Amino acid sequence: MIRVLVVDDSALVRKLLTEELSRYDDIEVVGTAVDPYVAREKIVTLKPDVITLDVEMPRMDGLSFLVKLMKHYPVPVIIVSSLTPKNSDAAIRALSLGAVDVIAKPGSAMSVPDISRQLVQSIRAASRAKLVKRTDTAASAAAAPFVTRGAPVLAGLSMTHKVIALGASTGGTQALETVLTTLPPAMPGIVICQHMPEKFTASFADRLNSVCAIEVREAKDGDVVIPGVALIAPGNFHMMLTLSGAQYQVRVKDGPRVHHQRPAVDVLFSSVAKYAGRNAVGAIFTGMGADGAKGLLQMREAGAHTIAQDEASCVVFGMPKEAIKLGAAAEILPLDQIAVALQSSVAHERLAAV
Repeated sequence: MIRVLVVDDSALVRKLLTEELSRYDDIEVVGTAVDPYVAREKIVTLKPDVITLDVEMPRMDGLSFLVKLMKHYPVPVIIVSSLTPKNSDAAIRALSLGAVDVIAKPGSAMSVPDISRQLVQSIRAASRAKLVKRTDTAASAAAAPFVTRGAPVLAGLSMTHKVIALGASTGGTQALETVLTTLPPAMPGIVICQHMPEKFTASFADRLNSVCAIEVREAKDGDVVIPGVALIAPGNFHMMLTLSGAQYQVRVKDGPRVHHQRPAVDVLFSSVAKYAGRNAVGAIFTGMGADGAKGLLQMREAGAHTIAQDEASCVVFGMPKEAIKLGAAAEILPLDQIAVALQSSVAHERLAAV
């Protein structure tokens, strides 16, 4: 049984989340709190396994509470926030501060049952997440934008016909930031699927763009995949790679959920296998479930070099585990070695021109 504490200043949201979560046999809402001060007392007495947290609350905002929580009493936290630009930015900062996932608040864009299904999946993943205490220094560094400039070790190589495809879920925002901030500008075009609600992906892209040497932006339908630019699939839409003449482009479109996800990593990876083949490199990161495992296998079978994050460095060893079980990963690496592996892979002569 996963013990959950719901922290939100809205009585209606507390009631809705409690009723929806109570429908699942493996989840128990042990309490609710109207603000972080009440939550602090209930955490001590109720000892929840997972906390859902709003970012805008009276007396103390969710981000300030999260910093204190991660320093003194680390508990897996899921941000449940309404879809406003201000809240989206705050939710992305919360992920950098140690929150494991972000979910749209009921009434923001989706029906309550849709939200509850996603929240339940997130709670199950969060209950297995590996957390560490965050120091004041680490928290400040995570909250403050910074730009890392990598040496252009790939300068002079033709990157036009090469593509890097990355997929992640729970814990993936931190993993992707770790990798992307260490990549130099001279990289092939990058396409990314991170499980995240609509609107939040734009803030996530902006956050990464502020700390990376490469350009990072939320993808739009028809965007050309070009060197030095990373395109992130927008929340609630699938993203696929296509080939138009001599150029790679992305298609952003609606469609049924895959593995309960939209965007889905399998959708992206399958398209990369089809159109980029041996000119691609794929990497699958931390996350619950099996999304991306079959797609990564398709990429490997098409001649792409493939990488899975190892168990020790994953927040949740789900997606990489499933990919490894299928034989989809040519390499299994800790997170801090993946950026170098990506650079080495795209520079390797095995990646032929289209």
